[in-house]
Amino acid sequence: MINTRCSWLHGDQRGFRSRDNQLHSSGDYKSPPPPGEHAGLHKYHKERSRPTVVLPDAERSLIGRKIVTFLRQEGHRVIAVAVGRVHAHVLVNLPDDIRVVRDVFGEVKRWSSRAVSQTIPGSIWSAGGAFKPIADRNHLHNVYGYILYDQGRSAWTWSHADVNDDGMFGRKRPRE
Repeated sequence: MINTRCSWLHGDQRGFRSRDNQLHSSGDYKSPPPPGEHAGLHKYHKERSRPTVVLPDAERSLIGRKIVTFLRQEGHRVIAVAVGRVHAHVLVNLPDDIRVVRDVFGEVKRWSSRAVSQTIPGSIWSAGGAFKPIADRNHLHNVYGYILYDQGRSAWTWSHADVNDDGMFGRKRPRE
């Protein structure tokens, strides 16, 4: 997962961790910390940061297609991609080496930022990202479903099973 610039600041009510993990909240987005925890820190960062980069609907599909194209050109198997208002999820087969993963996603961010540079000048992505390996087949199935069906109607999504690279908005989970 990668976030847009200034969309998840230190002190955020959804929880946070500093890059070196020396400072973090007592919760996370699934189990949020108590209200007001680190509110002063969040206010401090909010006052000093730029406005949050929000990806317009029209740009989400362009960004998503650029992510898919770049990863494929680099020889990586792309399984699913979702691009929402302030973040993107990518399920891709990469080497089990965090340095390689960070390098690849640095290029993904650069390529996708350049694709929309006429409408969103400058870098659109924050530093880093959450890069988590898939543990087993069940985990893969759950992540795939989460990316494609749980990002909301306004998220652009693409799957390796799609008949073309157009992707779509408002993808619905098939009935089982």
